Amino acid sequence: MTGLYRIAGKCIAIHSLYEKVHEYCKGYETSGEPDFSVTITSEDIIFEREKSNREHEFENLPIPNFSEELLEVTAVYRKIADKMLDYNTFVFHGSVIAVENQAFLFTAKSGTGKSTHTRLWREYLKDRAVMVNDDKPLIQISEQGVIVHGSPWNGKHHIGENISVPLKAICILTRAEENHIVKISKSQAYPMLLQQVYCPQNPERMQKTLALIDNMAETVELYRLGCNMNLEAAEIAYNEMKG
Repeated sequence: MTGLYRIAGKCIAIHSLYEKVHEYCKGYETSGEPDFSVTITSEDIIFEREKSNREHEFENLPIPNFSEELLEVTAVYRKIADKMLDYNTFVFHGSVIAVENQAFLFTAKSGTGKSTHTRLWREYLKDRAVMVNDDKPLIQISEQGVIVHGSPWNGKHHIGENISVPLKAICILTRAEENHIVKISKSQAYPMLLQQVYCPQNPERMQKTLALIDNMAETVELYRLGCNMNLEAAEIAYNEMKG
């Protein structure tokens, strides 16, 4: 099965074994000559299942019984992520919201409340706030600055838009009883940035990823937000970060 999609400004041909990934990419369909192609084999699906099983065993969690269709969805994005590095673009784990053509990316350890926090932004700012991606946006380092792109891989609730927005700031979330936000340095943010970026297996590709992360950290503003899950958290964060 084959489909043609425009993601992060690139035309991508996806050759799959199953239909699910094409349902996943609905809304990104395009036409024309592809910039690159992604082809999935049964070996790719076996790799994803074994990787998932190892991760669950390491965390002492039950081994999931993911369908081959769902594993293929993951395999496709892994191959897209590897290829996107040729275009100075990488996958990052976070929730991104845009306000008046400025994007704000929130990242944290799993379970901290990234999606909840961006939901509070939407409640606070109403129609002024637009979700770009709620899970795995693509970030591009360009001559125009750092651009964040929506993608079909936007979380279990599929919250996001097929848009591209300049990235103004990255904020690392932590839980706190009282809301407070501070600007931080690249060295303070770097450990979390490394944890949240997609890491290719190839050493040369990993070096390219590190160079892109360095560029991003030097270009956008960096913050740490201690927050609870009250609407005040969004108000304090937005008013400090908007500039």
